[in-house]
Amino acid sequence: MSDYLGTAPGPIAHRPALPAFARRLPVPSLLRRLASSAFPRRPAAADLPAGDGPAVCAAGGFPSVKVSEVALGRVTFAGLPAVELGTGRIDWRLDPHRSRSWSLNLHALRWMGSLVVEYERSGDRELLDRAAVIAEDWVRANPRGGIGVSPWAWAEHPVALRGPALVCLSAHVRASWLRRSLAEHGAVLADPALYRQGHNHGLDQDIALLTIGRRLGHAPWQELAVRRMTASARLAVDAQGVLHEQAPRYGVYVHRRLGVALETIERCGIEVPPDLVARRRSLESYVGHATQPDGCLVPIGDGPAGVRPAGFPSQPDTVKVFDAGYVFGRTAWDDPGSAYYSIRFGPGRTLHGHEDHLGVTYHARGRDILVEAGFHSYERTPYRRWTISPEAHNVPVVVDAAFREGTATRLVSASTGARRQCFRLTDDAYGVRRTRSVLVNHGADLMAVLDEVPAGSALRSLWHFGPSLAVVSERDGGVVLADGKERVTLVQLSPDSGLPLDGQEVGFQEIATGHLRTARSATVLSPAAASVLTLIVPGSGDPEVTCSGGRVTVRTPGGPVSFPLSLDR
Repeated sequence: MSDYLGTAPGPIAHRPALPAFARRLPVPSLLRRLASSAFPRRPAAADLPAGDGPAVCAAGGFPSVKVSEVALGRVTFAGLPAVELGTGRIDWRLDPHRSRSWSLNLHALRWMGSLVVEYERSGDRELLDRAAVIAEDWVRANPRGGIGVSPWAWAEHPVALRGPALVCLSAHVRASWLRRSLAEHGAVLADPALYRQGHNHGLDQDIALLTIGRRLGHAPWQELAVRRMTASARLAVDAQGVLHEQAPRYGVYVHRRLGVALETIERCGIEVPPDLVARRRSLESYVGHATQPDGCLVPIGDGPAGVRPAGFPSQPDTVKVFDAGYVFGRTAWDDPGSAYYSIRFGPGRTLHGHEDHLGVTYHARGRDILVEAGFHSYERTPYRRWTISPEAHNVPVVVDAAFREGTATRLVSASTGARRQCFRLTDDAYGVRRTRSVLVNHGADLMAVLDEVPAGSALRSLWHFGPSLAVVSERDGGVVLADGKERVTLVQLSPDSGLPLDGQEVGFQEIATGHLRTARSATVLSPAAASVLTLIVPGSGDPEVTCSGGRVTVRTPGGPVSFPLSLDR
């Protein structure tokens, strides 16, 4: 994709050739549309200056597509099979895959914008002509508020993503229908009732409003976009760099889009707010710490497995506690064999978060050991609901108690030595106090987790293993899993006696391994008890575990590890 920010329109000698139907689009005037609007704060068409500004086209705004296929009327969105739209009039109500993501992408028109990008690179006029036909057909078929128009046509996020594509097209196509559509898009984007403050959608709305305001020479829209952008960044990204949407994957997205926003502001000749620069930079710590040694983001919240963020530097600390509800730790940076873990706590679930409090993940010896169900899609299905639930995560579930959604979890204590870390967390998500203590030992890799509820209650702890690990044996309170010659052992003990805790249920669950992809994962459910101590020992299929004097000693491949049954540091 070429970087074509700041491309000025210049005089266009003639419009691209369009079919007859596209030259007779019945587009009502923006003035009449706004006069009848329920939102009096929108500017009327008469308020917009008649002159033009430059078409500032945001870099990174369009996906990578097969331009030759798009030119022939074939599109591929959201990892789903290709769909033939044809080269004539498009059915904009089409939803062949019954997919929210597919419909959003159809109406965002970024695929049309990709044709403009390729035209600028190659000079192939047919691509620009095709882009103009697609855009004009969309405008004709999707009047705002029109009967039978797809609900995705004027949904806030497609509007935000479509605006820059239309601006880029306007650098080469001078047409009244396009100018009117840009003005209407700007009015919608400026409407405070439709704005997603502090949300990644809001950032996309601001980028679109800024580029449209610049293109139409409307300074109030440009000023509003930058003002909102700055205020939203303060809400969305805290002082430690954590994005409040509760998914590291969205930290990557917002970091990238803030980069687009900053460059767009500069290209518009506006002073860049220093706070906006600082908030973007602070995201790098959050994303960096959320990246596993294999280069993939830990798939917490609505973040698919396998996402590899680029350009996020190593951080000075190997362990980082973020007040917004994350612990990330590793043996070392820039070492693919490093052990790595995450722990969740903090405010209740919001936006792209899951009900994963007290949940842990663990990566060691170059592979995923403990994983979560991950992110599959945004489709409103029972499977999607399950992936958000506590049962899809490595958490203690209280027996015969109802889960209370959105409950906050406190980090009670933290000890972060170089070779060993220990954390204690608690909440009342099931109406009784759950307490989880997590000890992680490095060098001699081991994770120990103590789960407790008060007397009279019982819990069962859930453990989901990486899809590459298959169960090879179950005995004496332990489960051994293998990936080729590599072994991992789970051992469960009674903290009261130090003896093995028998009665695990071993089963399998389909977890998400990417967008619309799943794989079978071995799942271990502990027997019901008031307290359960779980040991995860990478690299061993038969670790020697002994208890004496209130202490546990585990013989790991890296040497013996000893700690109190209570996990008190």
